[in-house]
Amino acid sequence: MPTLDTHGSRLHYDVVGSGPPTVFIQGTGVRGAGWAPQTAALQAEFTCLVFDHRGMGASQPQGARVTVPQLAQDTLALMDAQGWSSAHIVGHSLGGLVALEVALAARARVRSLSLLCTFARGRDATRLTAAMLWTGLRTRIGTRAQRRRAFLELVVPASAPPAARSAAVAAELAPLFGHDLADQPPIVMAQLRAMTAYDATPRLATLAGLPTLVVSAEEDRIAPPSLGRSLAAGIPGASYHELGGAAHGMPIHRAAEVNGLLEQHLRRVEAAV
Repeated sequence: MPTLDTHGSRLHYDVVGSGPPTVFIQGTGVRGAGWAPQTAALQAEFTCLVFDHRGMGASQPQGARVTVPQLAQDTLALMDAQGWSSAHIVGHSLGGLVALEVALAARARVRSLSLLCTFARGRDATRLTAAMLWTGLRTRIGTRAQRRRAFLELVVPASAPPAARSAAVAAELAPLFGHDLADQPPIVMAQLRAMTAYDATPRLATLAGLPTLVVSAEEDRIAPPSLGRSLAAGIPGASYHELGGAAHGMPIHRAAEVNGLLEQHLRRVEAAV
């Protein structure tokens, strides 16, 4: 993987495919490889850039403090390194906040936004209910097998059969997340603090006219559909879709449908250029 040194971190990234530039920004505790289900489908038509956030995976050391604006600047620096004056920006969860900040800080460089399982105000997602506190604790205590099962409860629909939360599924997902699901990378707490501190709500209306797709998952415990609907309502002209029976891991366990929505959105924007 190529690297880029910026603000004290050596960012590792990868670029595949050909066509209009598209940047994928993942959520908390996930490496850029988590977008493999999307880049595999889209690279025939779009040039896809994925990367590890600073302090995550191969992007070491952390360097500058982790904030949403800093992660947005990292994204723009990677675009600069490719010579891209603009790109489609796709974000999931924390990555959705980063995508919003990229658009708010440098709108002319964003061809379109695709915001998956995300929200406008980070503290809405990090607010602890009793149920989320219990599940979160079980991702950090107990045997490795117990921690993996608890983590799967956060990303797999509750309505899915028990096999969807099996050891085999945890093993299949580990390469996409970039780590064993029993382990939480140390940078996660810094990422969660960055998420909690960020609120784009007062500025959403300034993105009016920017082609925006918002997709929520019906059974998402981290980013409930109500947050996705509020986000879409705050951006005049945004398109909203909700996938029934899906959860926070929607880009993985409902990849075909997510990819279809992304392809339709990106093609529509390119056709209008």
